[in-house]
Amino acid sequence: MTDWGTPAVCGIVLAAGAGSRYGGPKALARTADGRSWARLAVDLLERAGCDDILVAVGAEAAAAERVVPPRARAVRVPDWDSGLSASLRGALAAAADTHAPAALVIPVDTPAMPAAVCARVLAAADPSPSALARAVFGGTPGHPVLLGRDHWEQVAATLVGDTGAAGYLREHRAARIECGDIWDGADVDVR
Repeated sequence: MTDWGTPAVCGIVLAAGAGSRYGGPKALARTADGRSWARLAVDLLERAGCDDILVAVGAEAAAAERVVPPRARAVRVPDWDSGLSASLRGALAAAADTHAPAALVIPVDTPAMPAAVCARVLAAADPSPSALARAVFGGTPGHPVLLGRDHWEQVAATLVGDTGAAGYLREHRAARIECGDIWDGADVDVR
């Protein structure tokens, strides 16, 4: 809950994939100094003010669940191998059990994302049930993405294979919050 008695935003970490280009599940990845990417993502969403934090896991789920900090909840995605769409669908279904008006979605493979990016997206976009916004970096769409509860079912219905919500966000004219002055928006695809 926020200080005003309204439900806080739910945080979602997409970490269910096998990480085939990376060489293993990114949910199990660590920084050069040994910090878990999953833990970093949960810490980031917690600092951003997210109340319920959900981590979508799939590939090597039992091992991935062990690295999810206790203050977050691992959400098993049974059809994780059908692509990114399954991870987001599974996480949004779990988010529906919260009281959150919106979800702030990040992939696990952005361990360098500064909290200021999440803070800017949340400050620039009203985190209400109708919210629809995403960070952009030099005009290039990236993460985090803010999805209001009113969009969750519709977004889930559009997800297929290895595509996320980009088409839905474009079609519904999601607010584009420029964050390129804070960070480059890069994810980690290969070791």
